[in-house]
Amino acid sequence: MSLYNKYRPRRSFGHTLLRWVLIVVGIAIFAIGWQVTEINFKDLVTGFNDVQPLLNSLLHPEFVTKETKDFTSTSLIQIPCTDNPPPQTPPNPAGYMIISETCAARGETIGVQGLNYPPRTQVTLSLAAVDNPRRDRLAVVLTDVNGEFTTDLTIPADFTYKSEGLAHRLQAEYEIEFGPMQISETTKVVFVKMIQTVLLALMATIFAIVFAIPFSFLGARNLMTRTRVGTVIYYIVRFIMNLTRAIEPLIWAIIFAVWVGIGPFAGVLALTVHSIAALGKLYSEQIEGIENGPLEAITATGASGGQRIIYGVVPQIVAPFIAFTLYRWDINVRMSTVIGLVGGGGIGFLLIQWINLLQYEKAAVAVWAIAIVVSIMDYSSAVIRERLV
Repeated sequence: MSLYNKYRPRRSFGHTLLRWVLIVVGIAIFAIGWQVTEINFKDLVTGFNDVQPLLNSLLHPEFVTKETKDFTSTSLIQIPCTDNPPPQTPPNPAGYMIISETCAARGETIGVQGLNYPPRTQVTLSLAAVDNPRRDRLAVVLTDVNGEFTTDLTIPADFTYKSEGLAHRLQAEYEIEFGPMQISETTKVVFVKMIQTVLLALMATIFAIVFAIPFSFLGARNLMTRTRVGTVIYYIVRFIMNLTRAIEPLIWAIIFAVWVGIGPFAGVLALTVHSIAALGKLYSEQIEGIENGPLEAITATGASGGQRIIYGVVPQIVAPFIAFTLYRWDINVRMSTVIGLVGGGGIGFLLIQWINLLQYEKAAVAVWAIAIVVSIMDYSSAVIRERLV
């Protein structure tokens, strides 16, 4: 018998059984999680072609543009089918489409081939009714080096028309650029909105500091639990901060967007409320971690409660408080882009609009601007915190 086996502590049957039970439970939880979250890595491969236009747009943001001219090619498609479907569209040097079937029912899928379009150009395909103002955007495709594309389109199941058997318009829209490069209007708008986003986060942080500092002293265990009343106040303040912090800024943004209306003020209020709780917690934990030596020395001199805080606590927390505040401003800049999605102002509001309109080149400008500003803020605040702490 080896020395390892001789002196190895023997595990009881109960301990071994518990270990195997935990392993089985862990495997079961993983299997259930796999099913509930519908994990399917095959979709990552099969769906790559669908996401290519989006990725291409994100990699080619509309920072600079040329003057553009819009072109539209139209093919007719009858909904639903009759005995006399419309003919195929004749060839056109400016681009035309060949449809697998020139008539279809609602919910039916048709194949579409585009020819003679400009190479590597984004083409928006939409279905426009001829007897009402309805117009459905069906897909956005990217032509290849030969100016061609192939895709499948599904007629919307709720596509409405007044008369059956009419030939509706399947439209392919694209832009041609000409002239010199110039800063795009999108870039100008994003620049202004990013400034608004940074200032939105700054105002929220400033307002939060005003309330977070007194809350932090009331929520510090080492300062408040010396008396029965102080203990009650401590638990009430901690409960309020934990509850407020548990509600995501996105929820606060929705509440204030309804309360004061859509705009940056709603975003400021949402970030302020959440930042008060977050900073209050960070500040109070820093106060709880101070050295007791200076505080006890000042107490021994007969100093009052206010003097103990001013001369024994404040000198130890100024630098960490500044560091936490800068870090929170950094977080608020990132969060302000998210709360803008629900009407909280800033760049996020524009970003969600462009995404909904499938204007991915414009959305890419906002995404890159957010990434650049957040990176600068993160680096700057990290350097400042390193020097202060």
